[in-house]
Amino acid sequence: MANVLVLKSSILGDYSSSSKLIDEMVKQFGSNTSVIERDLAAHPIPVLDGELMMGMRGGDNLSPRQQDALALSDQLINEIQASDTLVIAAPMYNFNIPTQLKNWIDLIARAGVTFAYTEKGPQGLLTGKKAVIVTTRGGMHKDMPSEHITGYLTTVMGFVGITDVQFVYAEALAMGDEPAQASMAQASKELVALVS
Repeated sequence: MANVLVLKSSILGDYSSSSKLIDEMVKQFGSNTSVIERDLAAHPIPVLDGELMMGMRGGDNLSPRQQDALALSDQLINEIQASDTLVIAAPMYNFNIPTQLKNWIDLIARAGVTFAYTEKGPQGLLTGKKAVIVTTRGGMHKDMPSEHITGYLTTVMGFVGITDVQFVYAEALAMGDEPAQASMAQASKELVALVS
């Protein structure tokens, strides 16, 4: 059985283009696919601060807040470890990923758990997985200087060991109905093709 972890990060709820595309993709999965879905906007993850960063190291005498964050981090990492594929919504907000997705990254990037420092540099420990990243934008940014999401998420995924990363773009969503509909249709077609 295939195991898929779906991460939504749009703050737009029912109006989210990235969530709509992912929902259409998930409908194409067969009965032999198990899906874990986490909506990072509906169920926010705490922002990493100094107290939580110290708590991520574990140990004795953790505050209740640190204990809760560490338990959540363990749960998030277990979800990745149990998955073959991550499907991640990464809409562009002000030229970058949503805060909600960044908070998830901050809680799953843990030394000795999802990556290790070695004499040759960092080594990712979440190997043998792939990621499909659905990125939606109001304008046109692919292959432009304003495109920061692709490089950042490729780096983050590789840092924890996920090097098979594919991006699906839906752009020009605020540039009129015709280009928006065409872009959404193309992105949907690409996602369905990935499932089959």
